This record gives sequence, C-alpha cells and structure tokens, in this order.
Amino acid sequence: MASDAYPLGHGIYQAVAPVRSDDLLSLADRCGDHWWGLGGSPVSWPSLSDETDSRGFLPDRPEPRTRRPRRPGVVTGDRAIRGRPETAMSPARSPSAPLYFTERGSGPPLLLVHGLMVTGEMFEPVIGHFAARHRVIVPDLRGHGRSRGLPPPYTPARLAADLSRLLDHLGIDSTAVLGYSQGGAIAQQLALDFPDRCDRLVLACTFAFNMATRREKIEGHLLPLVLRVVGMRLSAKLVFSRAASQLGTERADWLVGIMADQNRDLMVAAWKETMAFDSRRRLAEIACPTLVIAASNDRAVPIHHAQMLHDGVAGSQLIVIDDADHALIWTHSDEFERVTDDFLGA
Repeated sequence: MASDAYPLGHGIYQAVAPVRSDDLLSLADRCGDHWWGLGGSPVSWPSLSDETDSRGFLPDRPEPRTRRPRRPGVVTGDRAIRGRPETAMSPARSPSAPLYFTERGSGPPLLLVHGLMVTGEMFEPVIGHFAARHRVIVPDLRGHGRSRGLPPPYTPARLAADLSRLLDHLGIDSTAVLGYSQGGAIAQQLALDFPDRCDRLVLACTFAFNMATRREKIEGHLLPLVLRVVGMRLSAKLVFSRAASQLGTERADWLVGIMADQNRDLMVAAWKETMAFDSRRRLAEIACPTLVIAASNDRAVPIHHAQMLHDGVAGSQLIVIDDADHALIWTHSDEFERVTDDFLGA
C-alpha cells in the first residue's frame, strides 16, 4: 500500500525522509504572522496554474550551527585512519577550498552522489557492499557537511564541475556514477557537461524536473518557509519521526543527526537551485548506459519522474522496486545493491 509520507525535498521535500505534505502545509498555516517577523514582507505564493520561475523566498537569517560528534579520520580501504588529515582535493586542483570526500575499496571506480540536506554519510549502509568490488568515492557536495565552507552558487552545473575536479585530483578519467534523489540531478549534469567522465549512470529515486505538478510547485515554495520558521533539527525530527517504523529508531535518529547538522541558510540556497533544475530537453544527450531505479510507493519522487527519465534517455533501463518508498536505500538495501550490481557488472 502506498504511504502518505513525503520525503523532505521533492515538491517540498527532496532529500531523503518521509513526512506528509499536508503536515507541513498545516505547519506553515500555524506559523501565521511569523512569516512577517522573519523578513518584514509576506511570502509571494505561486498561482496553481503559474508556469513561471518567480519565487517569494524570505530573506536569509543566520542560524546557529549544530554540531554532532564525528568519527575521527577518513575511511579509506576498510578502516578509519586516525590522526591523519581528512582526505580532500588538493588546493592546486581547485580555485577555492577543497571538496571533502572519503574512499573505500578498490577496483573500478564508483562515485556516489548524495541528496539535498544530507551528506555522503547517507550511503554508509551500502558502501561496504559496493567497496567489495569497487573503488568507492563519496564526496560531500558544496555547501553540505564538511564541504559547507565552499561558497555558492550551489547550481547543479557548479556541483558537477566540483565532481569533475575531484576526479582529476584522484587521477580518474571515467567512473560509474550513482546519484540518489537530488544527487541524481547532479549526476545527470555531470554526464551532460562532462560526458567522458561517466561510463555508467545510475539514477535512483530522482527526477529531470521536480516542479512538474501544481502540488510540487506549491510545496517547493513552502520549504524555505518551513526551514526558516522551524529550523533544521525540528524539521529533521518531523521528517524522520514518521519513517521510524520502517527505518527503525536507531537509523531514524542517525538520519535526523545528519540533516540537523546542515546549515539552514545554505540548504535554502541549495533548494532554490534544485527548483530551477530542468534536464528534460537534454536527456537525449546522455549517451552512457543508464539505469533508472524507482520505488513503487515513492510519493516524494512519484514514478512518473522515473518514467520521464527512462523515456528521455535512449536505451536506459527502468527497474521499479515493489513495496518501497523514497527511503528504499535503507529499507530495501539488499535489493538496491542487487539491481545496481547487475547493471554495473553487465
């Protein structure tokens, strides 16, 4: 049975975890006059039939950073090396501060690209499996996690260019790329802007254009408001509390910690760029073998998005995982790993 939960991040929520759309609509309504107190002017809501790119975001306000304990060192090979600097891009390869990343395993390279409002840590449940056959590279995207110090813009084109420079630093000419949720948009951009970099592409629970419906547009405009009024930690608890029964309390708390640790203002800025992403007219340019993975009950990125990708990328494969939603990488890890392995090993 389809869940009535929506992960934060598509429409209003495209990152990773379920919360009902109606809950946040109600929350925004309860915020009432707080809209004015945050910025001195009302939010400009889009018309249901409006196809323009106009937005009414509230001005930025600083939010105290939330820090949570991190394991020291960087995962490389099969263990953490303690007392050594974090693995990072050489400043000589980047005009700005280095992009943080971790590595594990050996073999053909596999680049994992995380979604919005989380970090590369979201892949922890599956990294060990993939590292048995691959050299797995897991960056924190610009503005996220330990790459939060990198300045804007957070456009998909900029984030894809960061990944290309990271591959330069690692001496990797071409790699398999797996993008999850909003990370799938960045993976598409990498395949489009740097086609020689991507030899196989896995697009999981993602989209070509995530403002495709009226509800998605309204929800997309609500997200900055909710984050500003509620903050990252409370938003994360709201998001993942409804998923705890599927994820388990320990994993849900872990995901809350990842999301709560992100900077609210940076996430609002990154979300604005996510709203503007639209690869529909360029999907035919993706030439590498492509696998589209969808969840049958995903109401954050409904299956019509997967079908759009499948129809647009010539020769792509579409696999739908039954009885799964947007959290399938954690709730259906074995099946996710199996279909990915089958594709990468083909």
